[in-house]
Amino acid sequence: MKPFLSDDFLLETEAAQRLYHEFAAQMPIYDYHCHLPVKEIAENKKFPNMTRIWLNGDHYKWRAMRANGIDESLVTGTAPDREKFRAWARTVPKTLRNPLYHWTHMELKTPFGIADQLLNPATADGIYDRCTEALQEDGFSPRGLLRQMNVKLVCTTDDPLDSLEFHRALQRDEAFPVRVLPTFRPDPAMAVEDPVSFNQWTDRLAELADMEIDTWPQFLDGIRQRHTYFHETGCRLSDHGLEIPYAATFSHAHISGLFSRIRSGEQLNPDDIAAFKSAMLVELGIMNHDRGWTQQFHVGALRNTNSRAFHRLGPDTGYDSIGDRPFARELCRMLDRMASKGKLARTILYNLNPCDNEMVAAMTGNFQDGRIPGKVQFGSGWWFNDQKDGMERQINSLSNMG
Repeated sequence: MKPFLSDDFLLETEAAQRLYHEFAAQMPIYDYHCHLPVKEIAENKKFPNMTRIWLNGDHYKWRAMRANGIDESLVTGTAPDREKFRAWARTVPKTLRNPLYHWTHMELKTPFGIADQLLNPATADGIYDRCTEALQEDGFSPRGLLRQMNVKLVCTTDDPLDSLEFHRALQRDEAFPVRVLPTFRPDPAMAVEDPVSFNQWTDRLAELADMEIDTWPQFLDGIRQRHTYFHETGCRLSDHGLEIPYAATFSHAHISGLFSRIRSGEQLNPDDIAAFKSAMLVELGIMNHDRGWTQQFHVGALRNTNSRAFHRLGPDTGYDSIGDRPFARELCRMLDRMASKGKLARTILYNLNPCDNEMVAAMTGNFQDGRIPGKVQFGSGWWFNDQKDGMERQINSLSNMG
């Protein structure tokens, strides 16, 4: 009987084994969408123990731990790091068949070299100590790990107001061969459902742009300045996290009026919010086209569903889920608005609800223009779909429709 993680894990045929071992395994990684913290790469931060690198910030693991009855003090709270790791070790055996089980043991095997043990309460302390010792070596720093994984390019996800100082520091460091580039994520520029936060963000934009921002044209000018700054720092990608694509009817006069109301602190109604977001998507899409960028749309997350947890812990802490709002018509309108102006940039579409696979795969064919192969692409299985079944469904939908 094969061990759980043999060198042929998930490679069930001779052809699969040959394709992986002789070709795929040696290929470099070009990661054009991730959330790695660039500061930690620039500073080459050493992690003091396995909890800090493996559990801190990982809302996938946090969700599983809560579902296993683990107290929040051991998830995001102030419990000692070793105790948090032990709590995760108690959870891992309960995740059998979940990709967390596979990922956990694949990561212990590569890069830590632990292939002879499964993580559980009995092995937790030994694995914790072994991995923590390894983390003190140069090969297990952020830069060392990127080298080990044969990474050639990483694109992080960045607020338009970010100084990009750590990206610039890495670009000046000729000793580090991995390219680390920013991605323009302008979600805060559209978040008018919260006028207080939006206005605070816009005030910071005005400071960085060294201009007054009281009008809609001034706001767009400020965004363009940041777009230019990102471009000068090597950025060639934008990204949006959307519950649905926004494609409401609007006029520029209407949006100008809405912007003035927002700047006065007024709370907009849902129709006006949708109109503002719709206008912003078009304007940002035109900027992307004119710069020659590729734009990414991650669609379908129902975020911050647990209001009590959100107020206590903030966003991105494990309380997001799959949304089920239909969006085919809105997606078509959004892309058509850009295409009808001759301003549709290269585009990658990611859906979170697997029920939308065939629709999104078919939608990509509507806006190819024959100038380059795959100008509009169906992105890989994302978030709740980035496991074996989800990836296979995405590939099958793409191959059938594409």
